[in-house]
Amino acid sequence: MKLTIIGGGGFRVPQIFEALAAEGDHARVTELCLYDSAPERLEIIRTVLAQLAEITAKPPRVTLARTLDDAVKAADFIFSAMRIGGAEGRIIDERVALNLGVLGQETIGPGGLAYAIRTLPHARHLAERVAALAPDAWVINFTNPAGMVTEAMRAILGDRVVGICDTPIGLMRRAVHAVGSTPELVDFDYVGLNHLGWLRRISVDGHDRLPLLLKSDEALGQIEEARLLGFDWIRAMGAIPNEYLYYYYFEREATERIRSSIETRGEFLRRQQSSFYSDAHQHADSALALWNKTKHDRESSYMAESRAEEDRSNRQDADVDGGGYQTVALNLMTSLVQGRSTRMILNVANRGNVPELPDEAVIEVPCTVDANGIRPQNVAKVEGEMLGLMQQVKSVEQLTIAASLHRDPALAWRAIAAHPLVDSVSVARRLLDTYRAEIPGVAAAFD
Repeated sequence: MKLTIIGGGGFRVPQIFEALAAEGDHARVTELCLYDSAPERLEIIRTVLAQLAEITAKPPRVTLARTLDDAVKAADFIFSAMRIGGAEGRIIDERVALNLGVLGQETIGPGGLAYAIRTLPHARHLAERVAALAPDAWVINFTNPAGMVTEAMRAILGDRVVGICDTPIGLMRRAVHAVGSTPELVDFDYVGLNHLGWLRRISVDGHDRLPLLLKSDEALGQIEEARLLGFDWIRAMGAIPNEYLYYYYFEREATERIRSSIETRGEFLRRQQSSFYSDAHQHADSALALWNKTKHDRESSYMAESRAEEDRSNRQDADVDGGGYQTVALNLMTSLVQGRSTRMILNVANRGNVPELPDEAVIEVPCTVDANGIRPQNVAKVEGEMLGLMQQVKSVEQLTIAASLHRDPALAWRAIAAHPLVDSVSVARRLLDTYRAEIPGVAAAFD
């Protein structure tokens, strides 16, 4: 079985390799094909994988593709893990917004929209090549902003593309542990969009344990999302939000913390990963050790701007244990190939699940996956401020997709202005104009 990774020189690719090469009865990949627009990074990652192959149980054969078409041909699964514009683009996404007094974050707010505008043309091109060369392949999308990218690719590939994110899975893992159960024994209700969702029920033996969980400081203390957003707010909502909702609920605090930090998250990752790639190039024999150290620092500092100063370097081990998106992807592949039924939270078409949203809108809900494909679970009715936020953000996403498809800057301006974290039409115009001036990929999207 051939698995292709588009963005194969990315830092997190060795995590996928580790999952594929581990013992177990998961789906076996015989060829891992890597494609990347940065060949020097691709070579470094191949060196890391070669060193991992020496210490893992069942490593797949690694190949490098010279062209996108070569990468896609004969693939059974394709992981889309692109970062159009690289770290430099992310930094501009963040800084342009911050300089105008608006939240600067990779996927939330105008930075996420700028990222989408320059990424969507490439995502559609990938989908077109898959449709032409590997129509039976499954495309698993990691590329951010994952909801918008998946929705745009679905217009070409339909149900053969699905988006995944490890943040809701991490939330579920922590909540299951907090109620003293195991994943196979719980039933749950989760609904939202990518990087915007809520756990609203977690049942064991038919009894919803969420109300008791919310009453217990000890239990909430085991859940990173509750520590981030505050016990009182979690209890007031009666639900546990995805951690990215911190940026919506605490916009002022988040913006101030990011602005007062020495560097943005993008600047931190550029410094950290540039150092890794440079050091690994010069000291190839130590590439794996350098990667492991960099990975630990990266995971420990995740969403540091959302934590109090004294907690920023003290993320609990349980918050990063249990596997990330590579584990979600491997479980998804295994269920599709082997038919073993699995339930996981995925980005899929709405199709009436949330009646107030368009049928084609991509939402994030629990799904059952087996050899017959992916079937979304019907979720409880979404109401009140949760529904309002979902509708507003989804309208922004669909305006952005339309702006990209039609190369229409007026639609892009409307999308930015409609975002709940942008409070002025004139600021929205300045954001768009500055992104077009400073990021070539954004400018090219409207040429």
